[in-house]
Amino acid sequence: MPNLPTQVAQTLADAATAPEEHGHGRKASISRADLLAAALKLLGPHRSVSTLSLREVAREAGIAPNSFYRQFRDMDELAVALIDLSGSSLRKIIGEARLRATHSERSVVRNSVETFIEQLRADDKLLHVLLREGTVGSDAFKHAVDRELEFFEEELCIDLIRLAKLNKAPLHEPALVARAITRLVFAMGATAMDLPPEKDPELVDEISQMVRMIITGSRALAAPDPGH
Repeated sequence: MPNLPTQVAQTLADAATAPEEHGHGRKASISRADLLAAALKLLGPHRSVSTLSLREVAREAGIAPNSFYRQFRDMDELAVALIDLSGSSLRKIIGEARLRATHSERSVVRNSVETFIEQLRADDKLLHVLLREGTVGSDAFKHAVDRELEFFEEELCIDLIRLAKLNKAPLHEPALVARAITRLVFAMGATAMDLPPEKDPELVDEISQMVRMIITGSRALAAPDPGH
């Protein structure tokens, strides 16, 4: 199953071959990962995690509803776990994209944005979880999304400082730059979910230019004032 993170892809494969209880068509055992994979399969363009019911997820996973409680207290706990999985998976993918593009700041920005949009269109729907739950979910979901965005900001800040040293071009408030870029890209991503994929190249160009504008502005603020 292409584009799925290894953990989720393996979970779906295992779920398809898991033993069933005789006469009931239900699996004899279930894991947290199985339930997360089942929830992901139910998501769609107009289905956020907050709209899923426990019975839907249990049915998709092939278990009795009561078996759900062996792994999660309730749907809120499953949703937060799914947000955490989404964030950690996307951070790894974007981080690898930034490392591959170490030749110039322009290539790092471009490669990262392209990877973000590719993940937006991927079959695993993990990015959709982060983009939707931060706006339509409960307070617990929004806090979980905010926590994941802060992780993105921290990792991006480290990369920005590394690039600034490499290019001998210091940034003004790199942590704030990382926050501005992260929030911009995720806001644009939320908009892109409702756009046709044919718009992606134009969107990548636009977001990349916006990011470079933020970096250029930060450099200008960090530069010594020639009048002093």
